[in-house]
Amino acid sequence: MELEEFAKLLLRVAWIAGILPILVASVLSSSSRFHQLLSSFANRGKTFSLFTSNKFTVPQRFFLHFYVLAVVWTTLLLLITWLYALGVESATIANHLTGGESHILSRRYIVWRTVFLLLLMEVQVWRRLYETVYVFNYSPTARMHIVGYFTGLFFYTAAPLSLCSRCAPDMVKFSFHGLAEFTGKGQYEVSFLKFDWSGFVNPLMKLGWFQWIGASIFIWGWIHQCRCHAILGSLRHKEHTNEYVVPHGDWFEIVSCPHYLAEIVIYGGLLITSGGSDLTIWLLFGFVVVNLVFAATETQRWYLRKFENYPRTRGAILPFVY
Repeated sequence: MELEEFAKLLLRVAWIAGILPILVASVLSSSSRFHQLLSSFANRGKTFSLFTSNKFTVPQRFFLHFYVLAVVWTTLLLLITWLYALGVESATIANHLTGGESHILSRRYIVWRTVFLLLLMEVQVWRRLYETVYVFNYSPTARMHIVGYFTGLFFYTAAPLSLCSRCAPDMVKFSFHGLAEFTGKGQYEVSFLKFDWSGFVNPLMKLGWFQWIGASIFIWGWIHQCRCHAILGSLRHKEHTNEYVVPHGDWFEIVSCPHYLAEIVIYGGLLITSGGSDLTIWLLFGFVVVNLVFAATETQRWYLRKFENYPRTRGAILPFVY
């Protein structure tokens, strides 16, 4: 097995390893020990207050670490992929002039589609970083389990990598080759830097309908998550009270965890943008769904216990379904 195939397999196994325990816990009774164990790992903030022990926990404000990592990692992958796409673009033009292989055109499409996916991910992680710093006001007593913390670090490492998994091996080779060429010849002699940078956006404008439909779905979820986070942030910034209140507005009127629903819509949009042909991205989406449905169920249970007059018409995460 080649190294790149092994790396892709390892990434898929990691997603499956994350999905299966949550699925098992979801079908078990909430009173089962395994369900309670997974719940203790997943709960945070207000839902974590159900547990009395702070052993193996970290402050919830450590969410900041997730998004700093996500911004740095996604930006790095985006830059490398964009440079690689420019190199492929140059090769495509050269082969077109000389009557080269048609598979290069297919490769070109895949690479620019990957650039588009990482651009969308970049928009997402930068907003989440901004919200963590300026929108949310985490209580000093709010905690999360250390397993949940490391799960978040894993997710924001593996998710951007999954979006570019189809061309990641070639990107790595290109990066090493480009670095060697830059070191040996200098910036004015490096081939991929000779590309006409004024037209580097044009290939993105020529992507297919799947990409633009997926991007529209992504933006729809992105806007609603932004609104729901603003509502939650406004509740956390209320002065002179440490009491939780029932949030209202936007998708909060139909589900208890609209920010989780919006996250599912966002990653569904990324899946559609990818064309739906990569199993790795399907597994990424599957992990997002099972993880957030499980977390929403716990949050719904907390709301129902906390508030006697909590709106019974609200679903946990899927309107009118669950």
